Amino acid sequence: MYLGAPGRSGGGTDSFPGVPKGARNWLSPAAWVAGVTAALLLLFPYGFPNYDTIYALVWGRELAHGESPDYGAALPPTPHPLTELWGLVTTPLGDGMITLTMIGAYVSLGLIGFFVYRLGAIWFDRWIGAVAAAIVLTRAPFLSNGLRAYIDLPYIALCLAALLVEAKRPRAGWPVLVLLALAGLLRPEAWLFAVAYWLYLAYTADRSDRSRMKRELAPLAALALAGPILWALFDWITTGSPTYSWTGTKETVETLERQTGPVDLVLYGPRRLGEVLQWPGMVGALGGVALGLAFLRRRSVLGVAAAALALAAFALLACGGLAILPRYTMLAAAILAIFLGVALLGWRLLEPGHRWRRPWQAFAALVALMFLVWLPNQWDLDSRVDTDLTNQARIENDLTNLVDDGAFEPLCGKVAVPNHRAVPRLAFGLDVEPTQIVSASEDEEEMPHRGYFVAPASDFVIHNFILDPNDPTDPSFPPPQGFERVASNESWVVYRRCS
Repeated sequence: MYLGAPGRSGGGTDSFPGVPKGARNWLSPAAWVAGVTAALLLLFPYGFPNYDTIYALVWGRELAHGESPDYGAALPPTPHPLTELWGLVTTPLGDGMITLTMIGAYVSLGLIGFFVYRLGAIWFDRWIGAVAAAIVLTRAPFLSNGLRAYIDLPYIALCLAALLVEAKRPRAGWPVLVLLALAGLLRPEAWLFAVAYWLYLAYTADRSDRSRMKRELAPLAALALAGPILWALFDWITTGSPTYSWTGTKETVETLERQTGPVDLVLYGPRRLGEVLQWPGMVGALGGVALGLAFLRRRSVLGVAAAALALAAFALLACGGLAILPRYTMLAAAILAIFLGVALLGWRLLEPGHRWRRPWQAFAALVALMFLVWLPNQWDLDSRVDTDLTNQARIENDLTNLVDDGAFEPLCGKVAVPNHRAVPRLAFGLDVEPTQIVSASEDEEEMPHRGYFVAPASDFVIHNFILDPNDPTDPSFPPPQGFERVASNESWVVYRRCS
């Protein structure tokens, strides 16, 4: 059995032979990420910030103005401290906040691809890392959520960066916990990762390291708990309730009737992971984990532990009442993609005469054949991402264009919109609080008697402007009596009554 130590030669630091080593360590990943980002921009040029992220920019702007975030509109998303801080620091850019946010979204996808590649290269070899990165960057959920600037992508990038630090320098300590603390201001799963890592440091130190660890455990524990403590403080300061994010999210889950709880976890959890990896990926990843643990154990153990911990965190939050969504499994899927690469190419790391080399090659051929059969479906899924992005970006841009063209001047009252999806986009463009935008089909009693009403101009807009299949709203809600048409474009019609 060949159990060689994880390879350290997969870093690619010789890509710039005329440059000093220290600079090469940064130039190689920077060039890699820049190349992937440029390719994504060429292939999918119509990314836009989603509902949650636009809200974060609006709330960050309110913080920058010294105001508490306005969480009172219909179905607000969960506030995330780090994204609102991003909105705060980018407020001086005005509309440039959106441009910079989208640059960050594309770069986050590129970073995820790079970190997956590097982890695969360090644990196994470059080819396995390259295959894993290619798989991740072609999965529809990564593209769809990433190019809509969901916070899950920078969260995944931070978690993978922490894992990469640990893979390169075992028991790295505080750098890993700092990255996980930042990730813990985006998603609560990182809280579990940080605590688990602290326990690992505390209980696996050897005798020579034990005295140093005793001195460092207290500050490291503070780092491990920084995520939940800072998030609770943020909620307490901005809302008066340290558990606002948790309780508000559970209420939204109930309103949208999403799957949640232990029973739904069993019924839908594997399916949600399968929506990310697809069935050839699930078969390959499972086989790669089994083969890796059996024949490349030292190389595989950290990755398997990380994937198991990511799935355990997903299961724990699902049992606690949060939604069971595909994007919440993407961190585990990114790590499992490396083991999918192991299933396809890991046999190369066995000795030439190893008795399991041939069976492994046969399994790799089977997985490759499954991917080949699935290829038309994958093409359709990725093409659908492009189509949806194009259609929805057009509708979003048309709404922004109405604001820029002065369709809401003078702003003589509240603005009613057909459903809650349009709320943050108009609040951002008009520079008003979200509660100044009324979702007509959810708050009929709050319908303004004077002000503005925005209606979809076609069934195309209605069909493409729904946030969730269980959305309880009616985007075709008619304009109220007495409102006159004042502006329109291909996607929207604006009605006004100011007298």
